[in-house]
Amino acid sequence: MSGFVDALVIVAVAVLVIARQFRTHAVDAERRWWLAPAILAVLALRGPGIVDAHHRVESLGLLVAEVAVGLATGAGWAWTTRIWRTPDGVVWSRSSKASAAVWAGGIALRAGLFGLGYALGVRQDSAALMLGLAATLLVRGAITTRRAQLLTSSPAPPPTYGDGTPSAPGAPAVRPPWKERV
Repeated sequence: MSGFVDALVIVAVAVLVIARQFRTHAVDAERRWWLAPAILAVLALRGPGIVDAHHRVESLGLLVAEVAVGLATGAGWAWTTRIWRTPDGVVWSRSSKASAAVWAGGIALRAGLFGLGYALGVRQDSAALMLGLAATLLVRGAITTRRAQLLTSSPAPPPTYGDGTPSAPGAPAVRPPWKERV
């Protein structure tokens, strides 16, 4: 693929993933959360342009830094994502404002790395950015899935008002509010 197509893939994946994460959605711990990062990593590593042949050491250093920024961004994103379980046992998640700040910080660091590479005269391919995005998604998926699994293995949350349980020890059971069914 050309650099333009790689950039298009990176932008499309980032927009889809970010847009989905800032909406409330159910977390499915059984789904293959590692598949998209694996595909991105394979696409990034398939060609010879990931390391600049004329500046190997600098290029490898920037690549390692890019992956480290991706790992840190993914971990920060996962830990700032709100995860909760409803009384019916479904685990939900939604990224927070802090998650947006983590993304902004990660993008700023990546821009700084690109600027450093430009200053050093290193030819940077979009494959490094794609590999960093793969690292971000892989770590975020792993941590979020693990947090969801821990939440589902914990005891049920305390009852909420109107669910038919007594409101105080020895009190009669409160009848749940009537619900319309469609």
